Amino acid sequence: MEQKGVQLDRETFSLLCLICLDLLKDPVTIPCGHSYCMSCIKSFWNGEDQRKIYSCPQCRQTFTPRPVLVKNTMLAALVEELKKNGLQAAPADHCYAGPEDVACDVCTGRKRKALKSCLTCPASYCKNHLQPHYDAPPLKKHKLVDPSEKLQENICSRHDELMKMFCRTDQQSICYLCPVDEHKGHDTVSAAAERTERQRELEVSRQNIQQRIQDREKDVKLLQQKVEAVNRSADKAVEDSEKIFTELIHLIQKRSSDVKQQIRSQQETEVSRVKELQEKLEQEITELKRKDTELKQLSYTEDNNQFLHNYPSLSQLSASTDSSSINIRPLRYFEDVTAAVSELRDQLQDILREKWTNISLTGTEVDVSLPPDPKTRAGFLRYSSEITLDPNTASAYLLLSKGNRKAEGMRKQLPYSSHPDRFTGWCQVLSRESLTGRCYWEVEWRGGGVRVAITYKNISRAGGSTECGFGFNNKSCALYCDNNGYNFLFNNIKTPIPGPRSSRVGVYLDHTAGILSFYSVSKTMTLLNRVQTTFTQPVYAGICLCYYSYGDTAEFCKLK
Repeated sequence: MEQKGVQLDRETFSLLCLICLDLLKDPVTIPCGHSYCMSCIKSFWNGEDQRKIYSCPQCRQTFTPRPVLVKNTMLAALVEELKKNGLQAAPADHCYAGPEDVACDVCTGRKRKALKSCLTCPASYCKNHLQPHYDAPPLKKHKLVDPSEKLQENICSRHDELMKMFCRTDQQSICYLCPVDEHKGHDTVSAAAERTERQRELEVSRQNIQQRIQDREKDVKLLQQKVEAVNRSADKAVEDSEKIFTELIHLIQKRSSDVKQQIRSQQETEVSRVKELQEKLEQEITELKRKDTELKQLSYTEDNNQFLHNYPSLSQLSASTDSSSINIRPLRYFEDVTAAVSELRDQLQDILREKWTNISLTGTEVDVSLPPDPKTRAGFLRYSSEITLDPNTASAYLLLSKGNRKAEGMRKQLPYSSHPDRFTGWCQVLSRESLTGRCYWEVEWRGGGVRVAITYKNISRAGGSTECGFGFNNKSCALYCDNNGYNFLFNNIKTPIPGPRSSRVGVYLDHTAGILSFYSVSKTMTLLNRVQTTFTQPVYAGICLCYYSYGDTAEFCKLK
């Protein structure tokens, strides 16, 4: 009885349609020898009418033209005999596809969940319809991946062939026929070869991200130390100031309160600024970790075309927060206040002894404000900064010289190495040095025109969009100088600026006060434009020459 049961199961299985997974209805046998319900195989072949090539859902053998279907009377009789004996096909061990699942392409009626997708066929198969890929030698060579709903994206819409190649010229996946016509003469490689190269780039990107995470974590620790040092310095300054003012008794109690308030205000401002930068770095760490996770997931993608499709949007890295100004050094945040108060105490004691009746309370005020802005060129030169240009940011159409202080527009691209900081769509270059505090520099220009600019480091670099151009976004501003006059550019808004024409422009920056001024420099200095704003991070000097202005130059001058 046990052997008979096994034999009966095998017989029943042989009368199953591997499309609907039920007993054969109007069974037909196709040329390769496999049998299906007539309606099932007709429906399957109707989906292949466009290609005019018909295949067996089980062994994938193809037939041209479409075979004529004739009912297999012997199989029909066997099915009827089984039905008379009360036998039905055993319930299949499967689950049906839900809205979030990939459905089997072979199943008719209610679709079952696909177990694998074949990149070679291309189609998705449930457990039962996938079995031929494990049994038939020709199908064993096919590439099986996790179920995917995007298999049709692997088919060339023009030639209806599987896209196994990649066009580097147009950066898109193509089939083997595309290089014959619309991609003729283009740089093409196999998709697998391109995937291998991009995979190497992905690993390098991940290493860079991991290194940046480590660098940012170190910067956060440095910032924490800086906060603690600021607090210690402020606390000590308050304590010392209170002791000194106590010695002066009632005459300067009010002044003591004033100084303490100024110290606390500056302490709050400094701590707030440092903590803001600390928060930005922590956010960057979180973003980098998320980016690393996305790249890791992308590296596991088995479908080459899906990998290449998603790679450009995932491989780009946001600009890094500048941390060049972070350093730990002996701090003297409020010691100068303490010294000023001590000196004032000594002076007051002398005054009280010698001129008791002429005491002026105004003499006890402690001036902790910054010195006023310079009024003469000699005054500006006290804050002169020696600025050099960063070759890694220079457009391939700019030639740097004179110790990287001068940029000249070129007719042809220069063989610069690829670098993520390089401007690719604008003829621009940034300074190597970040600028904080008070700075002054001058730019000498020749030719059709130049934009003298300042910008945050995280300005975009790739392409010719407004997000990259100096003065066309909210991360940069610029004074445009040409033979017709001046224009101030910020956030893609141009404002004409009157003033005497000059081939030399002076730039004064007070980063702490949020002041940016441009001057026309000749025998005298004439203010062209003054901007009052708030800088949230260090800035960089920049210059931009117009494309096709061959021979135009801009040079950061050496100031004595």
